[in-house]
Amino acid sequence: MARVLVALIVGQICLHSCMAGVRMAAPLQALREGHAPWVVGVLMGLFAAAPIVLALQAGRLADRRGYHHPMRIAVALTVAGAAVALAVTWWPQWTFAAMCVAAMLVGAGANVGLIAIQRTAGRTAADPTALKRVFSWLGLAPALSNVVGPVLAGALIDLGGFRAAYAVLLVLPFGALAWARRVPREPPAHRPADAVRPRAWDLFRTPGLRRLLAVNWLLSSSWDVHAFLVPVIGHERGFSASAIGLILGVFAISVAAIRLAIPLIAQHLREGQVLAGAMLWAAGVFALYPFAQAAWLMGVLAAALGLALGAVQPMIMTTLHQITPPERHGEAIALRSMTINLSSALMPLLFGALGAAVGASTLFWVMGAAVGAGSVPARRIALPEPLRT
Repeated sequence: MARVLVALIVGQICLHSCMAGVRMAAPLQALREGHAPWVVGVLMGLFAAAPIVLALQAGRLADRRGYHHPMRIAVALTVAGAAVALAVTWWPQWTFAAMCVAAMLVGAGANVGLIAIQRTAGRTAADPTALKRVFSWLGLAPALSNVVGPVLAGALIDLGGFRAAYAVLLVLPFGALAWARRVPREPPAHRPADAVRPRAWDLFRTPGLRRLLAVNWLLSSSWDVHAFLVPVIGHERGFSASAIGLILGVFAISVAAIRLAIPLIAQHLREGQVLAGAMLWAAGVFALYPFAQAAWLMGVLAAALGLALGAVQPMIMTTLHQITPPERHGEAIALRSMTINLSSALMPLLFGALGAAVGASTLFWVMGAAVGAGSVPARRIALPEPLRT
């Protein structure tokens, strides 16, 4: 299991680092070439738009073909996106259109790979406690990728320009193919020719799934609102850019720390209790944030919020794998992916409108109230009796 898990983690880092690097470099290139700020918003939205459209197909493909076939498609899409970004460095007049295409390809590739990786990771675990450990370790991959990709891209842009950055980012996804050799192959799922393919939306009838996805959406929105409002409040209070960056960095470190700790205490954790407790904790942090006038105090609150939000992803993935049929895990993961990407694409626009109308502090309190209320359905998420830990 350890060997397969390492291969899955490295594979996700290779794909996600490329996506994160392009996601940082493409808007910066557009701004440096004189495009309007709204272009950045469009580009950032497109990274999440393609996964919304393709998630269900990716989930079904993973259910039918296992890990390797979707991973090859994921690598092809991601490399193609980076290649488009690289090509446009020779034709800057096409920057905006080409970067839109690159954003959709890279975003789609990273998401197709993520669905296949998460589905396969769940199959390496023999029991619910192992599931928590697996998804805690796997949760480190995006955190590391969001450091490796942007830092690598930024350094290469400063040293050799955007062309050098895209050229190196383009190579990263091939590492996922190399490490895929360590993942055992699954026989293709057999389905009778006359069988009616079940509809993905039928999964919503699964007991607890709608409640779990609603909780997941609230928690995903909490990530988005924190990333959106910390720079806003920091700017209002005159914090330096490095101070704001440090606050967000402390949050990321806290997320990684709790995911490192969960494997050590997994056997003592109950999914519903952790989710409900994390949501109440997050609600309390959101309630205090507007009163934090000093950067160091915001850093303390960011660390506390990171502990809460970092703990929930392993619990959600563990619960998702236990309440849905094994042969449809890919589709269930795809539904979760759609809610997260839809939130990432639309919620910043809503936050901006509400923030302008009611103020950043009030938006923190509104989000805190919503997350706190979500702890009630989180506690009611029930696992099938034989799977309770």
